[in-house]
Amino acid sequence: MEAEGLELPSAIAAVILLILTGCRLNEIMTLKWEYVDLDAGVVNLPDSKTGAKVVYLGKPAIETLRRLPRLSGNPWVIYGTKPGARLTDLQPFWQRVRARAGLKDARIHDLRHTFASAAVAAGQGLPMIGKLLGHTQVQTTARYAHLAADPVRAAANQVSTAIASALG
Repeated sequence: MEAEGLELPSAIAAVILLILTGCRLNEIMTLKWEYVDLDAGVVNLPDSKTGAKVVYLGKPAIETLRRLPRLSGNPWVIYGTKPGARLTDLQPFWQRVRARAGLKDARIHDLRHTFASAAVAAGQGLPMIGKLLGHTQVQTTARYAHLAADPVRAAANQVSTAIASALG
């Protein structure tokens, strides 16, 4: 869709940033350039669901932001079609993405869960994942852990293999 140039680049960037950061939809849709510090690799959100929050950006997220144009007179990262305005509704674009990808039941919030699941699969612990997601309690993050059965299966195999080996 990006290569075809038929969609608003900021809508594409919004979806990419959602999956690369684990941010909530509102955090990306209301993101202003003044919150973004690409040199430090962070976004400083003055307000989120859990209050002020620092979002640490990986290199792919930084590159996504670097490629996105900064429109004169428009403070919004995810700009809309009207001068000075932000994009207010990502759903129409998301519906087109889902249709093209054949993901009829995928919700935008599933991108946040995918980020968390990938973190679990990469071996990150729940406290770290909670920090990345901006959760204030590990119990909240624990609800995301069920999404990654493969790392748990791999760990079970590794542990049981080691025990079986020790037993001879």
